Amino acid sequence: MERTLGWIDYLVVILTMAISASIGLYYRFSGGRQKTTQEYFSANKSMSVIPIGIALMVSFMSAITLLGLSAENYTYGTQFVVINIAYLIGTPLICYGFLPIFFNLGAISAYEYLEKRFGYGARLAASFASWIQLLLYSGVVLYAPALALEATTGLSRVLSIVVVGLVCSFYSTIGGIKAVLITDVFQAILMFVSMFIVIGTAAYKINGIAEIWQIASDGGRIEFDNISLDPTIRHTWWGLIIGGLFTFLSLYAVNQVQVQRMMTLRNLKSARSALWLNLPILTVLSVTTCFSGLALYSHYRNCDPIRSGRISSPDMLLPLYVMDELSNFPGIPGLFIAGIFSAGLSTISAGLNSLAAVTLEDFIKPIYIKYTGNEFPETKSIILSKLLVLSFGITCLALAFAAQLLGGVLQASLTIFGVIGGPLLGIFTLGMLFESTNQIGAITGIISSTAIMLWIAFGQPKPRSQPLPVSVEGCNTTFSMYSSLNSSLSAKESVILPSNDSSYFYLYRISYIWYSAIGFMITIIIGIVTSYISRLLYNNHNDRLDPDLFFPIVAKFIRQRRQCQTEMNGNLMTQGLYVFKSKYKHSEKEKEQNSHL
Repeated sequence: MERTLGWIDYLVVILTMAISASIGLYYRFSGGRQKTTQEYFSANKSMSVIPIGIALMVSFMSAITLLGLSAENYTYGTQFVVINIAYLIGTPLICYGFLPIFFNLGAISAYEYLEKRFGYGARLAASFASWIQLLLYSGVVLYAPALALEATTGLSRVLSIVVVGLVCSFYSTIGGIKAVLITDVFQAILMFVSMFIVIGTAAYKINGIAEIWQIASDGGRIEFDNISLDPTIRHTWWGLIIGGLFTFLSLYAVNQVQVQRMMTLRNLKSARSALWLNLPILTVLSVTTCFSGLALYSHYRNCDPIRSGRISSPDMLLPLYVMDELSNFPGIPGLFIAGIFSAGLSTISAGLNSLAAVTLEDFIKPIYIKYTGNEFPETKSIILSKLLVLSFGITCLALAFAAQLLGGVLQASLTIFGVIGGPLLGIFTLGMLFESTNQIGAITGIISSTAIMLWIAFGQPKPRSQPLPVSVEGCNTTFSMYSSLNSSLSAKESVILPSNDSSYFYLYRISYIWYSAIGFMITIIIGIVTSYISRLLYNNHNDRLDPDLFFPIVAKFIRQRRQCQTEMNGNLMTQGLYVFKSKYKHSEKEKEQNSHL
């Protein structure tokens, strides 16, 4: 018999949603009361390090991540944990490479950098790509957990989408970035509690965490030794470290959501501290969520819920386990669901605030200034900002309902999120690292790279990844019919060609983990080549760019080179003046001699 939520569980969920909404109300009627766009989008740089460090973590650790990472380790093993090394490598690169540039700029929109470095066209192209990415992903984040929870807990999918969407839109609209950030802290606590509940109950049932590890090892789930250089293999050390690094940089170094969060701090030192604080929190949640997948395996190792027909997707494993094991404890399933909802709320609220900032700063204000010649009024800016947040919240609701009508949009949206991230990282790096690149190269690079990556990501036919073996031998008679049917289906699926089989077109076999890195490299190569050609054709050199627009090490080199050039020019002028004076004196002497004669 499938279990459902009780009234206490619903009460717990309602209470947590009410807390999030009340935080928005508090910041609407306290402090600056969100009367300016600086307060609304950057909190007047008044935030402290700890809440920002936590908020950076929860921005992209969505409900999809919590459900997906646990399912990943249950289905494919522990190799994915290696990606945390990429986080360690990427953090100092952001702290000492990208962050100083954005703090020197001091803008609300990260894409204002591209206008100062290349021109408005580059800013518009990158802003539009990010706009589509954030909007679509926010809608999907609403849909994915609602689908999983409906299938396992009986909680209405429509109700889930509407409640989470409206609560998120409410506190994001009235409370601004402060409400979003403080709510993130509360929601992060719920996310950790949810994962600890799963691991703790599984460990208690089988006498300890060590036993979970042993069962996972016996089931072939423990894997950390895949060091293959083949990019068609789903997860390897090289793929997770290199591909994971570029994915991490695309999300934390140049993404509007994260840059906007770090710009709420008063100075560069505080932003670096927040990013370093984010690293251990992100790693702990990542490892904890991955380990929860092993906990799920310890419970379902002898009766896989997918093959037995209880669920249709690995993403449903986590809520199914909670209902199977914890529904006898009133309020605990509700607390878990609140944690899943909180993961969604934190991601969507971050997206809504950033979408409004990008739309106002990159689209509306420049157009207004161009056609009127005046600055956009501050009073209208704050009203319009709140209307934009509310409008985007309603749009996300609509996209979530569209997602349930279009079954493939979930995977498609997640893939787009990675496909767009690489080219976006590429166009920023073109500007920050290469002094010779220009707007023609930048725009050509990002457009070409995005088009190529969409082709690679969605080209068909694609091979399917081979999951690790599972068993249904321990299933009871209730699911015997489903077990028989799904066993036969699994037997058929077992002959599916592996992802590195040569019968598939090579580019279609490349693991998704490499998409950001490939998109980045294509943008860089095309951007440099196109810039070089355009300089030859149009002679559009720009040798007086502000050094603060480049990575600190590049800026230092530019300043030293310009200083040397200045000194050389000064020496040449001095030498020229000396020669002129010498010639003048010689000429005067000749005149004097001639006069005597």
